Amino acid sequence: MAALLAVSGCADSGPTAAEAGETLKSHITELMKKRHALDVRITDFGGRDTPCGEGKAKRTFAATGMDGAAQRGADSLNTLLLGSLSGVASYRIVEDRGDAPIKLANDEYKTKMILESPGKGKYAVRGETECLPTS
Repeated sequence: MAALLAVSGCADSGPTAAEAGETLKSHITELMKKRHALDVRITDFGGRDTPCGEGKAKRTFAATGMDGAAQRGADSLNTLLLGSLSGVASYRIVEDRGDAPIKLANDEYKTKMILESPGKGKYAVRGETECLPTS
């Protein structure tokens, strides 16, 4: 019984970079679906480790899409994304200075996201994982 607890304790050490990268990809693509974004394009496919020392790495992912109302500005688009994100996963706001990108983090999944829509109806979201073990 003690051996089983020790093994299960090791399994709860958190996600690997690859696992967190897949979660990030899922969150961003689901966010675009929730916003009903049009013409969604993946601008960073991720899928590769970016070393950050001590056997750890980060993964990235990014996408853009169009809003149905092409006249919406950057702040409005980021606010719409933020509202839709609550239906995808729970992210906390790390930084929101208004009329600038909104930086978010999810401590459970070890992911970070930046809502950085440039305006004129174009959504833009990019993200990265924390530095995590590669295996």
